[in-house]
Amino acid sequence: AVIAKIEALQSEIAELAKRLRYEVSVRAKQVGWSEKNARFHYRKNLRRIVSELYVRDNCHPFKASLLIWVQIPMWVFLSLALRNMSVGLTDSARVSLSEFAAGGVLWFPDLTVPDSTWIMPISVGLINLIIVESMALYWLTSSCVGLGHNLLLRSPRFRQLCRIPPTQADSQTPYRDIASAFIGKYFK
Repeated sequence: AVIAKIEALQSEIAELAKRLRYEVSVRAKQVGWSEKNARFHYRKNLRRIVSELYVRDNCHPFKASLLIWVQIPMWVFLSLALRNMSVGLTDSARVSLSEFAAGGVLWFPDLTVPDSTWIMPISVGLINLIIVESMALYWLTSSCVGLGHNLLLRSPRFRQLCRIPPTQADSQTPYRDIASAFIGKYFK
């Protein structure tokens, strides 16, 4: 919804930028600004206007990428913690290593030595074979669900029901457009 709001604002931003360009050029002639100074004032005021529009419509572009910026540090810190624990760089990692040596389960009492019975490597290999087959099924279902979402989000009625603002790229006959594009690309 954030991306749709930003796209809907583009026409208003273009109109305001055109008006601002005129106002800055008039002001530059009145005050006697150089071309460089006029460009500076234009860019400064345009940034302010765009920021005010983002605040007004509650659609700052940073919101669309917020989840990524939360996940990246978590991934880095988890990777560093696992590395430090496996290499033994900290005192707590040395304590954890001794706990791994004494805290085995079932047929392996020591988690720091390889499995001599080969039960774990064989079971991991079998599980990976099953996972490969299930990954193909996952990819198929995920693609079908994604296609369904995309088709649903192209529906004008659904977009109106969910209060997604219309954009310039919207069509009144989206499914007919998709079908004709598909036929034109693959069958002609």
